[in-house]
Amino acid sequence: MTSVAERPAGRTASGLSARARAISELTGRDRAVRAVLFVAALVPTAALAFLVYEMIKQAYPAIIFNGWSFFTTKKFTMGNLYGNVVVKHGYQAAQGADFGVLPLLFGTLVSSLIALVLAVPVAVGGAILLVEKVPARLQGALGVFLELLAGIPSIVFGLWGIYTFGPLLSRTVYRWIAALGIPWLSGSTGAGEGLLTASVVLAVMIIPIVASIARELVRSVPAVSKEGAVALGLTPTETIRFVTIPYVRTGLIAAAVLGWARALGETIAVLVISGDALNIYPHSIFDPFSTMAATIAAFLDSALTDSTGMAIHALAEVGLVLLAVTFLTNLGGRLLARRFSDAGLPVGRGV
Repeated sequence: MTSVAERPAGRTASGLSARARAISELTGRDRAVRAVLFVAALVPTAALAFLVYEMIKQAYPAIIFNGWSFFTTKKFTMGNLYGNVVVKHGYQAAQGADFGVLPLLFGTLVSSLIALVLAVPVAVGGAILLVEKVPARLQGALGVFLELLAGIPSIVFGLWGIYTFGPLLSRTVYRWIAALGIPWLSGSTGAGEGLLTASVVLAVMIIPIVASIARELVRSVPAVSKEGAVALGLTPTETIRFVTIPYVRTGLIAAAVLGWARALGETIAVLVISGDALNIYPHSIFDPFSTMAATIAAFLDSALTDSTGMAIHALAEVGLVLLAVTFLTNLGGRLLARRFSDAGLPVGRGV
């Protein structure tokens, strides 16, 4: 007879063996579903790895041809595509070809940062207002406008900026700003093209991204936390400041980083509005400029006529730099979000 002390062990062993049999008896359908899910999980990583490999492969001749001067010079020209060919470090290029990314990198970072500074307060404030202050029956209707704004093609934003919004700002707001005489905020406002107009349009384009994420984050704040703050005597504004925003600040940082990445890679709208000024740094916020993505779009057609192929390789190197900047931006955003999430929060751990 089995002792009482031995029965629990026997039942446990029996239970474990039954579980092991159940796992081992997975049907073919279960194995197929697991395999499909595994492949689906690997597809984004494989696509990114393939993209990076192809970019490096296409950019390698230009990397050798340009060397470090690619990051230290401001001149970007494909040279005389119908003239003689020069050889440098074993690679051919059109005579007079010189490739430097520094002004393009400057324009990309500055325009996207200005857009981010303009967009985040509006997007987060609008999301908080929509969730906390607007009646529930109106939240869905107003939320539709955010989704519609996110779906507008970038070329429409570009045409709106160059023909309507930019000239309007140039006649009104820009003249008031320039009249202040502040360095880098003065100068000719032109017809509305330039750095500030492109940044404002970029801000309008990334507001839906940041606001949509911020709205869902604010909705996720537990009602008991806000009710507790009110019970302690905090005003609605103080509740938002000390409870809602700290609770979701990690998610807000991630939303801002996503919006920044969108602004970094925007092409057509910036190409239309920026003035497409190559090889110069903007000395005023109203000056024309160019970005890496806009330069690739502007030069691609001409680069295809380069018999040496170096122009295409140079544009691939510009794209590789843009890819690296986007990667570093997302990495920095994740590190910043992790740092804030590790900090003590007034309520819970935050989102």
